[in-house]
Amino acid sequence: MLLRRRAAGTGAPAPFQRRANVRTVAVQGTAQRFWDFPAASPDTAGPAVFMVHGFRGDHHGLLRLVEALPNNRVILPDLPGFGQAAALPGTHDAAAYAGFVRAGFEALGLGADTVLLGHSFGSIIAARTAAANPELISELILVNPISEPALKGPKAFTSKLAELYYLAAASLPEKPGRALLANPLIVRGMSVLMAKTRDPALRHWIHGQHDAYFSAFASRAVVLEAFRSSISETVRDSAALLKMPVLLVAADRDDIGSVPAQCRLAELVPDSELEILTGVGHLVHYEAPDSAAALITDFLSRRHRAA
Repeated sequence: MLLRRRAAGTGAPAPFQRRANVRTVAVQGTAQRFWDFPAASPDTAGPAVFMVHGFRGDHHGLLRLVEALPNNRVILPDLPGFGQAAALPGTHDAAAYAGFVRAGFEALGLGADTVLLGHSFGSIIAARTAAANPELISELILVNPISEPALKGPKAFTSKLAELYYLAAASLPEKPGRALLANPLIVRGMSVLMAKTRDPALRHWIHGQHDAYFSAFASRAVVLEAFRSSISETVRDSAALLKMPVLLVAADRDDIGSVPAQCRLAELVPDSELEILTGVGHLVHYEAPDSAAALITDFLSRRHRAA
């Protein structure tokens, strides 16, 4: 395990520039959307990167990281049941989503030199996928990885409260249940708690992102199932089975994964590097995408030169 600490960047984001080919793929009889961003220059392109977003988000949440990796082809889907993606016929948990990622690799013809990246709940999904299908993936990158169980320790009470909130929203009649999940005050409260930047322009932009995209879901049952999976599983469940090089990009102000817990996680992964961004919380993809992208590019360059 290699551990280093890096300072994060600041400032509100510039307008998004990259353009994608949007692909619709049938997975288990459902229509799923993949945004496929070609590399800026095929002659100097790095490996393709398949990204998995976190709970209640959609592909928009990782676009700043996509923008900061112009030399890589990036494939970025909405997870089934969120954003523009249809719900799957079964339960929406990490295992089902790992199957979806594997199906996406197969449908898009991605080779074994593809890098898999997951943020937050997406880190659990990505780690599960990599552990079960090491032949598909060259490197694994986990941003704000879920490193400790939410139902144990000091976060257990708040996690149970959140579960009751999602359970109540799923139990109510359709209209009030959806209204509870999309309540702007609750969504804003979540955003305020997660955003750690002191830059007012960046905070305003982050809140706008959550206002716009945090409530796009196929059903209340999908949200509840995904949330329960997100608080009952961690990357630690798959850590020892990861056979490829793994980069962990964590943050020193992340309320969901403390630095000691990230260090313990890194020790479980056979071939890992842990980078800690300072002054950042659970929203590395919003608050420090350039810093994260620089770490990712450096990691992939060194690993590919060594290979």
